[in-house]
Amino acid sequence: MKPQVILFSLCLVHPALAQEGPSFDCTSPNGMAEQFVCADPDLSRLDRVLADRFAAAIDAVQALDLGSKEAEDLLRTYQRGWIKGRDDCWKSTDPRSCIRDAYFMREGQLVAEWMLETPTATAFWTCGGSASNEVVTMFFDTELPSVRFERGDSIDSGSLSPTGSGSRYDGSFGRYIWIKGNEAEYREPDPDGSTYSCTLSSEG
Repeated sequence: MKPQVILFSLCLVHPALAQEGPSFDCTSPNGMAEQFVCADPDLSRLDRVLADRFAAAIDAVQALDLGSKEAEDLLRTYQRGWIKGRDDCWKSTDPRSCIRDAYFMREGQLVAEWMLETPTATAFWTCGGSASNEVVTMFFDTELPSVRFERGDSIDSGSLSPTGSGSRYDGSFGRYIWIKGNEAEYREPDPDGSTYSCTLSSEG
């Protein structure tokens, strides 16, 4: 086979190989984080997963009856902020784990906030001994298990955190729920920071 034919054959194969890479162009990666993603098949897979989740979230935002433009602008702003945070993983002592965890948490946030999947379970918690003090948690089977918090008009997302017992999900600004069977400890986000003992009232 002539050399030019060999080169042409490799070019034909290249698009198929590219499908196994990340969602961005690896011919000119932007910074160390993208270099890691391009060189690591699992990180590349996580990047493709997140790109699909983000596209689904954009679709969900654009389907809103009111405020879709503002919500889309905010979603894109948060995504740019997430990319900046991922890129700061060069400062970490373990950049690969930092990058992987960034993808895990962002996927969970998008799925939980925009209900991109059906929850695997929903739990209603009565907190502080008052039926009016209710926290609703919806659980999602994302790469890192995630949760959606609903409390009054407040919506937040959280990710499963390592713990010695039970299941603890950490959300934004110090919010968490630490579940042990039919009991849980729930903490309000800062600056409130109130902590409540909760009991499971129903689940589905």
